[in-house]
Amino acid sequence: MGAAMRRIHVGNALSAFGLGFTVPYLYVYVAQVRGLGAMTAGLVLAVFAVAALIVLPFAGRAIVRRGPLPVLLAALVTAAVGALSLGLSAGAATVLLSAAALGAGQAVMQPALATMIVDCSSAATRSRAFATQFFLQNLGLGVGGLIGGHLVDTTEAGSFTLLFSLEAAMFLLLVGVMATVRMPRAPRVEGAPAQSDKGSWKQLLGNRAMVQLCVLGFVLFFACYGQFESGLSAYGVEAAGISTSALGTALAANTLMIVVAQFAVLRFVERRKRSRVIASVGLIWAVAWAVAGYAGLGNGSQAMATAAFVSTYALFGLGEAMLSPTLAPLVADLAPTGMAGQYNSAFALVKQLALAVGPAVGGPLGASLHAPYVVIFLLFSLGITVLALRLGRQLTDVQDHPSAARSRVVAQGGASAGQAAAHA
Repeated sequence: MGAAMRRIHVGNALSAFGLGFTVPYLYVYVAQVRGLGAMTAGLVLAVFAVAALIVLPFAGRAIVRRGPLPVLLAALVTAAVGALSLGLSAGAATVLLSAAALGAGQAVMQPALATMIVDCSSAATRSRAFATQFFLQNLGLGVGGLIGGHLVDTTEAGSFTLLFSLEAAMFLLLVGVMATVRMPRAPRVEGAPAQSDKGSWKQLLGNRAMVQLCVLGFVLFFACYGQFESGLSAYGVEAAGISTSALGTALAANTLMIVVAQFAVLRFVERRKRSRVIASVGLIWAVAWAVAGYAGLGNGSQAMATAAFVSTYALFGLGEAMLSPTLAPLVADLAPTGMAGQYNSAFALVKQLALAVGPAVGGPLGASLHAPYVVIFLLFSLGITVLALRLGRQLTDVQDHPSAARSRVVAQGGASAGQAAAHA
């Protein structure tokens, strides 16, 4: 890794570390510590999603026009202000406004950092770069949550103010780190300043492979990430009788699987077609939902149900580890020259939509309709496999299997290599 990529990875770890301080405790802080009730706490969580949906359509165009670094710095400052004011807020209005600022800043960080990784990596190193990013994000979230859990005290509002202040400090520290990054000269689209936002989105929607990837991405995030802390946890408690401590163990197993398996599966993923890797993730998640069905609907002991439920989260983590070096590089390879920011923002927008819809649909189903819940999301997982195989037909060899394409170029040499590069 070059110096720029090392700083970007440090930035990813710091931002995740800061978020880990507060994300698990946000609901408790608003509803109980500030005494604003469950309704306001639910609105705060909704505001995060709404703020992201509002700013992401504009973030991509700003990244294309201004570059990812200035956009990232602005997002970090916005998030720092939002985090600090959230820790000091006592009324519903100020809490909601602070959450909007924090949510908007967090949302813009994702495509900005992803575009910086694209600009600082090559096709040969991109999968490993995104795998490292995902590894550090989960490690940072886990360590931050662990430390935050020891600092927080639900009877003392000042302990939460400390957590949010530490989160703001992490964002400001990240501003200092990112300000020292020297980005390579990124290619620019001719006439980009004159191109309207409407025109750039029309161009993106005209890319059939990208549209299919966005549909696939929505189903992926809806059926997995959108269920972790809503439908699946509700199902575990209500149907499987899982205790809150066991639920925490399951979430820890998910993170541990990602941390342990990330680089172990990387070599396997790099040698195979991306569409088939995503298809295999759908099959793994279908098995995960079947195991969840056994946990809640089987006749085994409570210990067996708990073990099965923890295994469900671990299997989801294995799938996530396979997706991290696959999805983001594929988005980058589908983007025309200089348009990576626009495509990263569009994919982040799809993710936010899925994370907003997923809990709203999965929460009530998981809590009350146990068998239909498992069956529906098992079918969604199988749908991921079908959609991934269909996407593979829209991808070029370079987009679907870049390592094999590079090998053929090296083997051919000479003029053929130049033709292959031009095709790529």
